[in-house]
Amino acid sequence: MGQAASSFDYGFGDESDEDWLAGAADRPSRASSSLSSLAVSIFADKGYLRAEMAEDAAAAGLRIAQTSDLANLLETDGKPTLGDLVLVDCPVIDGAELAALSRLDMRAAKHGSHLVVSTSMNSLDDVFGCLDQSNAQILVMPSRADRVIALGRVLTRSGNRVRELSEEDRLSLLRLTEQVSQIAHKLEQISSHATPVDPPPAFRFEQPAGSCATKADARSDLAYENGSDRLVRAARPPLPDPRLVRRIIRQRQLRARFFEGDLFADPAWDMLLDLTAARVEHVRVSVTSLCIASGVPPTTALRWIGQMTDSGLLQRVDDETDRRRAFITLTDKAADAMARYFAELGAHSATMV
Repeated sequence: MGQAASSFDYGFGDESDEDWLAGAADRPSRASSSLSSLAVSIFADKGYLRAEMAEDAAAAGLRIAQTSDLANLLETDGKPTLGDLVLVDCPVIDGAELAALSRLDMRAAKHGSHLVVSTSMNSLDDVFGCLDQSNAQILVMPSRADRVIALGRVLTRSGNRVRELSEEDRLSLLRLTEQVSQIAHKLEQISSHATPVDPPPAFRFEQPAGSCATKADARSDLAYENGSDRLVRAARPPLPDPRLVRRIIRQRQLRARFFEGDLFADPAWDMLLDLTAARVEHVRVSVTSLCIASGVPPTTALRWIGQMTDSGLLQRVDDETDRRRAFITLTDKAADAMARYFAELGAHSATMV
């Protein structure tokens, strides 16, 4: 354990941040040079943060192509050249920086660059609203371990293998990512007394094709029409009363008063419950609100939102009155599944937590 912890202790010795950054591109990587040849562009106002991100990227076998402050992104003339991976830190963001992020998002999507943006909880909705093209990773007040995990996800994506994975494999990969994140946070706790964050359990979104449960559900969806031999699909049940869903949410939250909250962490289900109630109430849910409803750290919640969106359960909806804002809602597929779930529970649903 001691040896593993030391791998996260990247010391700079007597070198200043500026001296380290000046030689980062030429410094041999601690990782095997065969891992990746991706070039990295780093934009952050804090010099020590640029140095940390460059050190971690180099340790992952990536090539440091550029480091700069955020002002470089605001230039409309002489746009900075983008690397294969672009790391941006913007904890507090204004209108000009939002416009720059939107342009960066479109450029990254056009050139196939991987974009990782870290921000604060207060700026999350604004940042989320302007990143809709490049499938960017968003980190909220990330630790160094969170950034290392984001680099690992980029390396996975760069191999073009994520699209080939089955739904079950992708969920397993997400769970593995969270387990690695847990280990990284615990290593940071050993070296800097940081508070660890436990990973959420894996969530199985649907039954595998051909399973007994799936076939039984399919049969229950069919009924005979007017005594004839013609089969028709049964009417979908309505979504549950939002007051019932809110009561279940309060019951689930109550446990945290008596037990460690991480013991019951199930962010996917908590988000589905919150969005189910909001759909019936005709209330729009921001990404910040949904992260809070998940009961886990925002960066972890954003990973789950991304996975559930890829799985067809959640969808992004742009604000028609303000294109810089976006909301999260259930897809029809997810709403249908939630309606059937509560219909199956019937009168006993109020006691389910």
